[in-house]
Amino acid sequence: MAAIPGIAAQAVLGKSDASSLENTPACQGPDFTLPIDRTLDGLLGKLLTTGFQATNIGLAVKEIERMRAWRLSDEPVKEDDDDDLKSPEARRDVKAKIFLGFTSNMISSGVREVIRYLVQHKHVDVIVTTGGGIEEDLMKCLAPHKMGDFALRGADLRPKGLNRIGNLLVPNDTYCQFEDWLRPILHTMHDEQEASMGTEQQFHWTPSTMIDRFGKEIDDPSSVYYWCHKNNIPVFCPAITDGSIGDMLYFHSYKRPGFIVDIAGDIRRINDEAVRAKATGMIIVGGGLVKHHICNANLMRNGANFAVFVNTGQEFDGSDSGARPDEAVSWGKIRADAKPVKVYMDASVAFPLIVSQTFAKSP
Repeated sequence: MAAIPGIAAQAVLGKSDASSLENTPACQGPDFTLPIDRTLDGLLGKLLTTGFQATNIGLAVKEIERMRAWRLSDEPVKEDDDDDLKSPEARRDVKAKIFLGFTSNMISSGVREVIRYLVQHKHVDVIVTTGGGIEEDLMKCLAPHKMGDFALRGADLRPKGLNRIGNLLVPNDTYCQFEDWLRPILHTMHDEQEASMGTEQQFHWTPSTMIDRFGKEIDDPSSVYYWCHKNNIPVFCPAITDGSIGDMLYFHSYKRPGFIVDIAGDIRRINDEAVRAKATGMIIVGGGLVKHHICNANLMRNGANFAVFVNTGQEFDGSDSGARPDEAVSWGKIRADAKPVKVYMDASVAFPLIVSQTFAKSP
């Protein structure tokens, strides 16, 4: 019998050095013969050792658990610490400040209710979103979005006044209702701005103060921004004019010029939120403006301590949306000793699962 060629034996049957894997968990998914694995908690508990993006969801859960568990008492007292933050008791009360960012499609979808839960129960401290992420929350208080289909043709929908967002539909009438609701509020806000001119209380509206006012005016507990107003959670939206609110400001400028939105005031405010925090965590759902705006604010403090990104972007095109967390480390937006996680997955699936195993599981 001929011997196996040495080169083939060496290539196929080479010895392994698995010493570095001694403390590494085995790959093992849910076992549906076990009653516990047929429950949501049991299933999601096995994701960490399932592999691929399932494991990344498990890692995201662990990272959020770390950011929620952090206390200033975990860190040694520094000479420049405020005197009122030097006692162990006071330090145990100081938590990491959590920045939550999300794109407008999260509000378009049922993820809105997940986000509303987070702000209703004060699980996050700062929000960044886009123009659509503001107006669609308020619009849903006036009329619901409807389920549709990805395959519905735009040429058929346009004559019917139906706007498609993926497999969701928004009737044009909903935008009309929103504009009818917003128009008198803008006039009142303009009155207040004009009345303040020349007084010690002189002010201009910023996107964050506008959103706070909208949350107050909508007065609907189903709204994300109702709860942000009620719980004093600042909401930043540097692109507030990119959508229906911008359309309304455009029309308003012809009817009554002089309404000013001060975006410089908000860049100072969000950067100060990061700079003054003892530790920060970032949870960013989607990419684009919201991702960069939160990361850039955390650059001002030499990086966030914790970070979770959830999006489907890829880095090969050089976009910030697709960039892995390690790119943010190079810019000083995430600290070098952090353990950030990116989940490459549709956030409408991933984010509710992550929240169910973190904020909702141990409020």
